[in-house]
Amino acid sequence: MAAEHPVKRIALIVVGGALVAVGAALLVLPGPGLLLVFAGVVLLARAVPALSRHVEPVRARAMRAAEESVSSGWRIAGSVLVGLTLVSAGVVWGLCPGLPFAGWATGTSLVLSGVVLFALLGWSHRRLRATR
Repeated sequence: MAAEHPVKRIALIVVGGALVAVGAALLVLPGPGLLLVFAGVVLLARAVPALSRHVEPVRARAMRAAEESVSSGWRIAGSVLVGLTLVSAGVVWGLCPGLPFAGWATGTSLVLSGVVLFALLGWSHRRLRATR
């Protein structure tokens, strides 16, 4: 693999590190933590080839978690309920100025979190169905 341009390498490290940090936080918060950690590790491995040995184990865990998230009707229903709650909370936070951190900045981030959850849920379901 050819050496990355120094500016591109720094950008990969910054974005990859941010994805790993946000993904690590989402491991305990609702969200696609392992998938973000995987994306961050892939970017970091492009910038620092010594990290490439960590890509496959993280990918395997992320894919297993994605499959487990849609392994039963109850898990799918729970995920859909969480997604609807996020979208609803986002609209409420955008429209009600009396709430803490109220406004469309908070509301939009909650709505986007719900949309990302639905997208990942659909992707996981389609992927699991294709493997069966």
